[in-house]
Amino acid sequence: MKKTIISLLTCWFLLAVFLAHAEVLGKIVAVVEDDVILEQELDKEISTIRQRIQGSQTQMPPESVLRKQVLEKMIIDRLQRQLAEKAGITVTEEMLNNSAADIAQRNSMTLQQFREELEHQGMTYKSFLDNMRNEIIINQLRSREIGGRIKVTDREVDHYMETQGKIGDEAIQYHLGHILIAVKEAASATQIQQAQSKADDLVRQLRAGQDFAQTAMSDSEDDNALKGGDLGWRTLNDIPTLFTDKVSTMRAGEVADPIRSPSGFHIIKMLELKGMGNHTITKTKVRHILIKTNELIDDNEAKKRLLALKSRIADGDDFASLARAHSDDKGSAIKGGSLDWVSPGDLVKPFEEAMGKLDSNQISEPVQTQFGWHLIQVLDRENKDDSIEHKKNLVRDAIRKRKIEEETELWMRRLRDEAYVEIVQ
Repeated sequence: MKKTIISLLTCWFLLAVFLAHAEVLGKIVAVVEDDVILEQELDKEISTIRQRIQGSQTQMPPESVLRKQVLEKMIIDRLQRQLAEKAGITVTEEMLNNSAADIAQRNSMTLQQFREELEHQGMTYKSFLDNMRNEIIINQLRSREIGGRIKVTDREVDHYMETQGKIGDEAIQYHLGHILIAVKEAASATQIQQAQSKADDLVRQLRAGQDFAQTAMSDSEDDNALKGGDLGWRTLNDIPTLFTDKVSTMRAGEVADPIRSPSGFHIIKMLELKGMGNHTITKTKVRHILIKTNELIDDNEAKKRLLALKSRIADGDDFASLARAHSDDKGSAIKGGSLDWVSPGDLVKPFEEAMGKLDSNQISEPVQTQFGWHLIQVLDRENKDDSIEHKKNLVRDAIRKRKIEEETELWMRRLRDEAYVEIVQ
C-alpha cells in the first residue's frame, strides 16, 4: 500500500513538472509513465495515418475518432518502447540501412529510387527509418517477452490434424475483417454486459450494410483498427482457434455473431475466399567433398586440392572413394560424401544456389560456405508431392503464430491497464 501511494505521488509530481514546462515543450496531450506525448507528435502521426487511409480509398472516420485511435496507438507504442529501452534493446544504423536496402530490393528498386518514391508519397527517408526502427524494436521486444515462451509440440500438431486438419484445408484462403470490443481483465459484470451490447449493436449495423472498414476504424480496439480491421489473407491454420469453427462455415460477406474471449468481444467478417493448389517440391540427391580451412590450409590451398580431386574424377577415379579419403565432413564421408535426398531450405544458401545450377551427374567448381570449400555433385532430382509434410509445417507455424497473437493481445492489454497514463484534455 505504501509503495502504491509513493508511486502515485511520483506520477502526480512528474505530471506537474511536465505541465509546468508545457510552454517550452509544446502542448502535452498525454503522460505515459515517465514520458509525454506532445500535440505536435500526435498531429504528425494523425497526418500520416490520414494519408494512408486516403490512399486505401476508405472513408475517413470522424476527426475525434481518428484522434482517439491514433493517440491510443501512440500510448501503446510508447509503453513498449519504454520497456524495450529498459531491456537494452537497440537497433544499429547498419541494421536499419540493411533493412531499407532489402525492402528496396524486394520492390525492384535501388535504394536511391526507393528514397525518391518515399518522398513522392510525402514521407521523408528519415521518417521512414524512424518508423522502421520503432517497428524493429517493438518486434524484438515482443519476441523477447512472448516468443521465447511459445512452444508447439508434435502432439499438438498431430492432434490438430486429427481433429481439424484435413489434407487440402490449406487450399482455401480466407480474407477476414476483425473488430475488437475490449474488456479489461478485472471488468465488472456491468462493463462486460455493456461491451456485449455494443458488439451486438455493431453486428446488426454491419449486417444492415454499414461499412466494415469504417466501423473498425471508429470502434475497434486492436492493432488493426486503423487498417480498417483487415487481417489479410489467411489459411484456416493461420486463424486464431477462437474463430476457426465460425470461419470454416462462413460465406463471403457474412458477419458472425460476437465471439467472447479474455480480451473482449470479437466481430469477424468474411471479406473474400479463394483456393490454391497442392504443394510440390523438388528434392535433390546430392553428395560432396568438403575441405576445411585452418592454419595450414588457406582458401587458395583448399580450392587447389578440390580442383585436383575434380581432375582425378574426370580421369575415372570414383567420387565416393575420394570423399571417404579426403572429405572433412566425417558424417557424410563414410557414406561416400552422400547427403542423400535434400529439400529446399535444408542446406546453407551458397551450397543450395550452386547445387541448383548443376545438371544430374555434373560436378561443380569449388564452392565456399561458412563450413569451408565444397565439391558438389548432383546425382538425381525428383518432384515430390509434399502436401502432408507441408501441411504439418503450416500447422506448426500457424499454431505458434496463433499462440503469439493471442498472448500478445493479452500482454498489450495488461501493459496498458497496469501503466500510469494520463490523458490531458
